[in-house]
Amino acid sequence: MTCKTYSLLVLSVVMIYFGRFGNSLILAQLQNDIDKLKADFNSSHSDVADGGPIFTEKLINWTERNEKRIILSQIVSMYLEMLENTDKSKAHVRRISEELYTLKNSLPDGLKKMKDLMDLTKLQMSDLKIQRKAVNELFSVLQKLVETPASLKRKRSQSQRRCKC
Repeated sequence: MTCKTYSLLVLSVVMIYFGRFGNSLILAQLQNDIDKLKADFNSSHSDVADGGPIFTEKLINWTERNEKRIILSQIVSMYLEMLENTDKSKAHVRRISEELYTLKNSLPDGLKKMKDLMDLTKLQMSDLKIQRKAVNELFSVLQKLVETPASLKRKRSQSQRRCKC
């Protein structure tokens, strides 16, 4: 597969993964729109292959559904940011943007989780106050880490039985 087709692949994976396209006709139309977008961006330029893919390679490490929602929500946001600066008078740009906005609205938890991860990377672990707080939370964090998947599943099923929703 060439780097030229990566954007189509990632966008298709994102949309199919979230069940947005059960209808292959819609996906075929979207593929046509993405082909037009590729022409707008001159994505067949030789420098596109430099450095390899920017999104598809990152998806390999995210294996579970909830994990994928986090990374895919960030990727969708990046596509939307990219399309903000394009000519919205073009029908194919509008259709792609609309589909991406629909997906983004179905991923609000992924965006929050991504923000949480970004906030963690900003913590100044050399700050004495942060260190004190971290030490106070260490036992709780370790407890969360050692909880087995079976105990988590049991807790979930017990809480579902209690709920009279």
